[in-house]
Amino acid sequence: MSGPAGMAGASSAGRDLRTRPVVRQVRPLIDWDHVKAEGAAWAKRKWADLPPIKKNFYVESTATSSLSQVQVDAWRQENFNITCEDLKDGEKRPIPNPTCKFEDAFEHYPEVLKSIKKAGFQRPTPIQSQAWPIVLQGMDLIGVAQTGTGKTLSYLIPGFIHLDSQPISREERNGPGMLVLTPTRELALQVEAECSKYSYKGLKSVCVYGGGNRKEQIQHITKGVDIIIATPGRLNDLQMNKCVNLRSITYLVLDEADKMLDLGFEGQITKILLDVRPDRQTVMTSATSYLKEPMIVYVGTLDLVAVNTVKQDIIVTTEEEKRTLIQEFLRNLSPEDKAIIFVSRKLVADDLSSDLSIQGVPVQSLHGSREQFDREQALDDFRSGRVKILIATDLAARGLDVRDVTHVYNYDFPKNLEEYVHRVGRTGRAGKTGVSVTLMTQADWKIATELIKILERANQSVPEDLLKMAEQCKLQKGKKDSGNGARNPQGKAKQFY
Repeated sequence: MSGPAGMAGASSAGRDLRTRPVVRQVRPLIDWDHVKAEGAAWAKRKWADLPPIKKNFYVESTATSSLSQVQVDAWRQENFNITCEDLKDGEKRPIPNPTCKFEDAFEHYPEVLKSIKKAGFQRPTPIQSQAWPIVLQGMDLIGVAQTGTGKTLSYLIPGFIHLDSQPISREERNGPGMLVLTPTRELALQVEAECSKYSYKGLKSVCVYGGGNRKEQIQHITKGVDIIIATPGRLNDLQMNKCVNLRSITYLVLDEADKMLDLGFEGQITKILLDVRPDRQTVMTSATSYLKEPMIVYVGTLDLVAVNTVKQDIIVTTEEEKRTLIQEFLRNLSPEDKAIIFVSRKLVADDLSSDLSIQGVPVQSLHGSREQFDREQALDDFRSGRVKILIATDLAARGLDVRDVTHVYNYDFPKNLEEYVHRVGRTGRAGKTGVSVTLMTQADWKIATELIKILERANQSVPEDLLKMAEQCKLQKGKKDSGNGARNPQGKAKQFY
């Protein structure tokens, strides 16, 4: 009896466990409206003690205001087909007329005119003419133009005026007023050089970048600066360690913002902007989403196009013939010429540098594995003319601005056409002409068709070998598509990525 009774008891207990109601604690619903309100209130408290910002410093000259719409349209067409658009939602603002002379933009700022004339410039570049009246009015701007077209001064000079004209004095501000973020240390150093060259009313600047002396950079900031030019990684490091005050920034520049995102700096930029007041003025040299109601200025066609001041030669060859061709190129250079040789990898840069040095050719190399001191020395040697040949990878050459480069030599074709255009733009700068020589092998055949379009837009001759390469690419693609169609009667391509 005990056995069956025990079994019955066990069965009953099992039924009780199965039927016992499970009590779940109900979580309260999140009141998202309340959360948003709390966040808005916190943000208001965070910025409540900051002084107001003055942004509009523009007085339109008589010459600029008297331009008719027909004259303005003709000027924009003649100056590389400038396109302007207001990205503000709702009612659009009028696009300011371009300032065709320096006096039109800065007649009320004689120190600016003095420094510009001292530099020997005759007239503003197209991006400067159209950007200055927009930025000086305090509006956010996206400026898109080819390299070497004066983009740096298009945001620097209005920034100088902005800093000096704030209601609160520089001494009372308790921190820098302008921040320029750049993707690479080379570009940061270049912007810093421009800041020093066009110094305005004693404004102090510091360059902050990874690989530089961190302790020294902190000391410069602590002593007091007006302008910080920085790479995102190093500035975020100083920000996290409370070595820099970003709450005082009222004028923000994101130079080559697309390249910063490509290099993976989005996280650092986001953290940096958390400490920069939201009512700042922001200028960008490429289109991303950190601005409020910006205007956008395009100089040149919106299609990818290399500068038309550069003669572009394309040579279709083999990997084995490259060394012979570069030797021939170097032999034909005159003593006054200065050339950048672009390669795909730092190993190739070191290999070429070693070969040329053994042959007695003075040369410097620039790539990511070199120490910062060595990179700066290489740039200094090249800028000063102590060496006339610089071998560089793409990453190291970002922001490289040497005005007297006569030749660009693409020993290896770049990974994409954007980099090709960037490389070509290293010569033919500041109104001068240049020559670009590019070696292509069968490994580069997939890019031939698009390269032809770039050459045609810039009115360059297209070699027969490149046309044949493009035709081979089309035939190969046709065969591949035909094969896929035969294997897949429904015409639906399989997705492998």
